[in-house]
Amino acid sequence: MDTNDKPAETIEPKLELWDAVSIVVGIIIGVGIFWTPPRIFASAPSASIAIGLWILGGLFALIGALCFAELAAAYPRSGGEYVYITRAFGPFAGFLFAWSQLTVTRSGNIAGMAYIFGETASSLFGMTDGASFALAGGAVAGLTIVNILGVRMGTATQNILTVAKVLGLTLLIVAGFVWGKGEPPAGGQIAQREDMWVLYGMIFVLWTYSGWHEAAYIVAEAKNHTRNIPLALMLGTTIVTVIYVLINFAFLHAFGFEGASRENIAEQLLDLVWPGYGARFMEVLIMVSSLGAINGMIFTTGRIYSEFGKDHRIFKLLSHWSTRMQTPVRALAIQCLFTVAIILGVWWIGKGDPDYTNFDRTVQVTVVVFWTFFCFTGVALVLLRERDPDTPRPFRVPFYPLLPIIFCATCAYIVIGTVLRDFQKERIETLFGVGILLIGLPFYFLPLKAKHEPAEPEPVETADSSAAT
Repeated sequence: MDTNDKPAETIEPKLELWDAVSIVVGIIIGVGIFWTPPRIFASAPSASIAIGLWILGGLFALIGALCFAELAAAYPRSGGEYVYITRAFGPFAGFLFAWSQLTVTRSGNIAGMAYIFGETASSLFGMTDGASFALAGGAVAGLTIVNILGVRMGTATQNILTVAKVLGLTLLIVAGFVWGKGEPPAGGQIAQREDMWVLYGMIFVLWTYSGWHEAAYIVAEAKNHTRNIPLALMLGTTIVTVIYVLINFAFLHAFGFEGASRENIAEQLLDLVWPGYGARFMEVLIMVSSLGAINGMIFTTGRIYSEFGKDHRIFKLLSHWSTRMQTPVRALAIQCLFTVAIILGVWWIGKGDPDYTNFDRTVQVTVVVFWTFFCFTGVALVLLRERDPDTPRPFRVPFYPLLPIIFCATCAYIVIGTVLRDFQKERIETLFGVGILLIGLPFYFLPLKAKHEPAEPEPVETADSSAAT
């Protein structure tokens, strides 16, 4: 393998509009839509309010996509929030964001999704519980290799998985409206009810929508990026919102409000189509969906670490690109190692505690850190509008500054509400994520730290730069 460095600024753009849309849709549609709806229906006072939460979540995701669309078009350097936060708040804030992605947020999210794949595959094929760890790690390693071997291979895999999961969700929608009779399913427990239902509902709805910003990470690799990246962000978010709302209507139509509040309703719905085989088909659909989310996150997150490595000498290893593969080989490989380490650590800690799943552990650790940096990105949009008035902005957020303010306020609500909720329930999961973030502080102040320069706003030099302008 050719291992010479290839700066991101000279990367040949290969991604079409629908490649970027596929990445957004494929990452957003993970596994949350299969188990979140009954929890929302159980917690909301009425069916209309439950549906309203899904619509509200979609609108919030679209507002966030509009904010990221402006930033991506104005600062077309791959890396997403890392670029915007660094430029707005300086290299220290950018360092903390990238460190959190490597050690908490992204590695944790990929690990959580990999555990879902591993546990589902283990159940489908009748394997032992220990096999789920090997399957989870194998999925991450295998998809990392796919993405190392080239952009086209990674995006082709993503496109296939995205189409497969969208077809599966379409089947759920059709089953609900065609085979559903408005009768509650036989058996099944009511999903857990929460007193703080607004906060609880929005946390899980927005978690199910998370991923709408992913196209911003690949802006330097997209053809006509000033047009296609904003379009991909908005189209991907809109497509997922329509699918999610239709799925919830299908659950209501099939089982009614009470029935839709019961766990495993997706499986019960498929049982209406293939009696006795709904669980098997659902396991296959969950495996496909989780693989699509894992692949998409691996593809995009490697770009963050590559930009991170350029600006911080101690992590220069991450900035390496292969001239032959045109991929951030080392960033992808190191990301794989961190993710597999989290998978192993969570598996070891969680042994003997069947009531608290590996997936729950990996997700709950990330909430506060994840939404804090999202809030900072919204603030960065406002600051950079004022600080860089002459920077060309091919796309501008409509109704500015109202939409960025709504975005930041919602992020702050999620962070503060989660901390207060965990405090009331005497839970400390969020503290682990914050603690891991703070562990990275000494690395920033080591003498090997490079001289930092803010991310430049000039367009990336690509083969289609003339078309982009």
